[in-house]
Amino acid sequence: QSQLSQALNGLSDRAKEAKEFLVQLRNMVQQIQENSVEFEACLVAQCDALIDALNRRKAQLLSRVNKEHEHKLKVVRDQISHCTVKLRQTTGLMEYCLEVIKENDPSGFLQISDALIRRVHMTEDQWGKGTLTPRMTTDFDLNLDNAPLLQSIHQLDFVQMKVSSPVPAPPILQLEECCTHNNSATLSWKQPPLSTVQVEGYILELDDGNGGQFREVYVGKETMCTVDGLHFNSTYSARVKAFNKSGVSPYSKTLVLQTSEDTQSEEQTLPFPVPLERSQLRRMSPFSSTLNLQPSFSGRSYFELRSSAHQLSLHSSLQSLNSAVDIKKMVAVAWFSFDPASAHADIIFSNDNLTVTCNSYDDRVVLGKTGFSKGLHYWELSIDRYDNHPDPAFGVARIDVLKDAMLGKDDKAWAMYVDNNRSWFMHNNSHTNRTEGGITKGATVGVLLDLTRRTLTFSINEDQQGPVAFENLEGLFFPAVSLNRNVQVRAWSG
Repeated sequence: QSQLSQALNGLSDRAKEAKEFLVQLRNMVQQIQENSVEFEACLVAQCDALIDALNRRKAQLLSRVNKEHEHKLKVVRDQISHCTVKLRQTTGLMEYCLEVIKENDPSGFLQISDALIRRVHMTEDQWGKGTLTPRMTTDFDLNLDNAPLLQSIHQLDFVQMKVSSPVPAPPILQLEECCTHNNSATLSWKQPPLSTVQVEGYILELDDGNGGQFREVYVGKETMCTVDGLHFNSTYSARVKAFNKSGVSPYSKTLVLQTSEDTQSEEQTLPFPVPLERSQLRRMSPFSSTLNLQPSFSGRSYFELRSSAHQLSLHSSLQSLNSAVDIKKMVAVAWFSFDPASAHADIIFSNDNLTVTCNSYDDRVVLGKTGFSKGLHYWELSIDRYDNHPDPAFGVARIDVLKDAMLGKDDKAWAMYVDNNRSWFMHNNSHTNRTEGGITKGATVGVLLDLTRRTLTFSINEDQQGPVAFENLEGLFFPAVSLNRNVQVRAWSG
């Protein structure tokens, strides 16, 4: 009895454990059902998000097709209108000549015959090569490449949610490749040489230039990044960290970079300065290339890029400056060229990206490489070619301005557009302040952006054109031009 009782006690313990295990399994059934509903809802939401993204992309692509359609129709209709007018003029001249040929008075005929013959030859020359050639093809040179997306859809599958690999090590900033230019900073980094941990991407952070909080400026797989649109004459701190599925690495050491100083003047009595002699100016680097390691507290080092104080010789360079303008101090200037990366595809660049024209009859926009957010800036644009009286536009714009329309058509640009007789100011498609006086080949358009007074002023051939064009300007502005194939301009910055 004692042995049986002892055996029953052991069996009873197993039965008790079995009951508790059954309760656990039943709870798991309930939990699996709940998790299944939640997972299905998440999956449906993710797939719906993909479908929504595809529909949005579909709408964007259809919009591009419609724009191409409207553009082709506009070019063809413009050519039809132009050709119709010329044909009407030619037909009228032919009818008049036929009536003159019937003239019976020889002396009367001889009085007008020479002029009429010249006019007929001139009209015939106007129907020269290319006039009777279509400017636009009927084909739509667009091909949707959906193969990579279809492949991605076919490869869409579940991945293991939890991984056991370690987080990456802190990246190392490559000091010899980090630099600043004007108000842009380029930073480069790499993983430690002996690190074998897989990295999915990097997060680059900069402060606000006043020692404030860091903010993300780049997230991606690249190991080099250029940040544009910083404040001039400011000190920025930068740091970078790596990440993978397991988490985020500690930060790299912090790099301190100094941006260029603006051109500053302590006193100015005229609203519009006369430009410097362009032939006397030479591009100068406002920075040395030496990175100096500065001691700091334990566990962190700061690296500073020291600015070398280039002082420009003003005696000869300011001979053409109006004597009423008293310049007491001038420091490093901000140079720029035109930016192929952000320009419309129809823009043609030459002369180290200082000269631009266009291969289209429609207006196209090109921006300067350097953005301005404070200080006083003046640059000029010389008109190297001006045919058939077009109306190019000059001014400033945000980086996301429309590139396929005249400058000033949207709310991202502030511009003056000008023809051979007069000019207008334009912002958000609003035209104001018509002013007499236009441009020809060889003319010079000046742009004065005063972000201290927050104004924009224009000149033509060193004379101010109209009143102050725009006021209350604030933010980041890039030099901007819109032009078509009948115009070629060159930028003179600094």
